[in-house]
Amino acid sequence: MADVGLRPLSLGEVLDRTFSLYRKHFLLFASIAAIPQFILLALRLTQTLMFAAPTLGRFPRTPVNDATSAFLNLGILWFFGFIVWGLVYIYAQAGMVSAAADLYLGNPTTIGTALAKVRGTYLNLLVVVILGWIALFAGFVCFIIPFFYVACRLIACLPAAVLEDLGPIDSLERSFSLTKGFAGPAFLIFLLSAVLQYAATFLFAAPFSVAMVLTAKHPETTPMWLSLAHVGEFIGGVIVGPFLTIAIAVFYYDLRVRKEAFDLQFMLNPNDPLAPQGPSIIPRSLY
Repeated sequence: MADVGLRPLSLGEVLDRTFSLYRKHFLLFASIAAIPQFILLALRLTQTLMFAAPTLGRFPRTPVNDATSAFLNLGILWFFGFIVWGLVYIYAQAGMVSAAADLYLGNPTTIGTALAKVRGTYLNLLVVVILGWIALFAGFVCFIIPFFYVACRLIACLPAAVLEDLGPIDSLERSFSLTKGFAGPAFLIFLLSAVLQYAATFLFAAPFSVAMVLTAKHPETTPMWLSLAHVGEFIGGVIVGPFLTIAIAVFYYDLRVRKEAFDLQFMLNPNDPLAPQGPSIIPRSLY
């Protein structure tokens, strides 16, 4: 059995293990993250090509009927494209959770193995995500603070569904149980992920957006700068995207170590440690 060093972690240690795991297996996680990002890139580039030479901030002068048709086609493209992206995104996220879990527990894995593990449970995962978004929407309706609170309490629902093979309602309830008293660390994980995402977008895409503004007098260059900005967004999404998913998987195990003595369960049964065993009857202070 690999010595994975399971023990209660501080938030800093959770993040440190996340970065370490990602750094050691960068190509694996980035490759999985690239799958849905390719769809977004294709949609954005297609949108740019549909309006091949816009003036800055407006579409080219075309008859009203042509412009209306172009907007309609663009709306249809994004509607169906976004649905496809969402379905693939859920699949990729679940695959990354599976890969992160295996690697965190010292088991080797591959892209194909990680994605194959979640293929048979995809419909269940889809319902989990839909119910999670419904809960988030309800929190949003009740103003911003409940929205963020619900998001933090549901941070472990996908790992619960993927790693414990729980149904949709059970996955949400499981996440609420595990995160009781730990909404604060979950919020900081989300916050850091958002900061990294915005930083990556600024680093890889903003220079081309600035160039587009600086060359406003040459609208024929606008499609080129827009396309390069979209490619920059793609690179940033691929590089930063896996961070949150890996952090959630590590955080999930840390919660189980704290509340269920998962480290002892893993030591006693390393071949099948994932099934929930309920709260530990051994006080944490005794080991």
